[in-house]
Amino acid sequence: MSRGFGVAAGLDHEVAAPLASRCAELGYQSMWSNDHPGALGLETLAVFAEPAGELDLGVAVMALDRHSPAEIAAHIDRLGLDRERLLIGVGAGFSKRPLTRMREALPQLREALPGVRVVLAAMGPKMCAFAGAEADGAFFNWMTPRFAADARAHVEEGAREAGHDAPPVLGYIRVAVGDDAPGRLAKEEAFYRDLHDGYRNHFDRLSEPAGTVGVAVGDRTEAQRQLAAYDDVLDVTVVRGLASANVEAMTALAEAAAP
Repeated sequence: MSRGFGVAAGLDHEVAAPLASRCAELGYQSMWSNDHPGALGLETLAVFAEPAGELDLGVAVMALDRHSPAEIAAHIDRLGLDRERLLIGVGAGFSKRPLTRMREALPQLREALPGVRVVLAAMGPKMCAFAGAEADGAFFNWMTPRFAADARAHVEEGAREAGHDAPPVLGYIRVAVGDDAPGRLAKEEAFYRDLHDGYRNHFDRLSEPAGTVGVAVGDRTEAQRQLAAYDDVLDVTVVRGLASANVEAMTALAEAAAP
């Protein structure tokens, strides 16, 4: 089990650099950024790279309807990122046939990104099994511990059918701590619940009340208790910090959720 800390792409450099340094001191094993149309996650990783020391650097996820494998490789080279430290999470985005898109893209990603660990965004059983069979890891999002355990079983089944050990299972867990924690989680979750059919179907399968999929608590003790349930089913629990985008708030959250 290990923990990473994740932020939204485009976090100000004056926040991202000291945050990465503090996370390294706290015992996190990796730093993560998402990727969205307004900011490139790989650029946030480039800010993390030096202050994070030897920590792994991950982006999750880059949607293949916006980024081609060749473009991802070009960004990595432009930014001077160490491929041995990288984990590149990829997803189908708004593709109408996501599993087919991933099957087509994975060989292209392998060719374009030698030396980079490629992990697949996976929620449904078929994508989880495909990630287990073919990728360097499966990356979960918006799951309860019980749902993650079931999804992990599909990853392991795919690996068994392919005749090898299962790759690591990683996942974002949204975490907010403090009096405003429930509101922060509810706002973040509401955006994803209706983002596209993949997420709509996923939340239907979850059958959890709105604003409850993650950790929204008042203090560090309760945050650690709830995160421990995810540590039991994920090889890498990525704390996706829901806090104001300043050094003080982000650092306080990283400290509360530290391994």
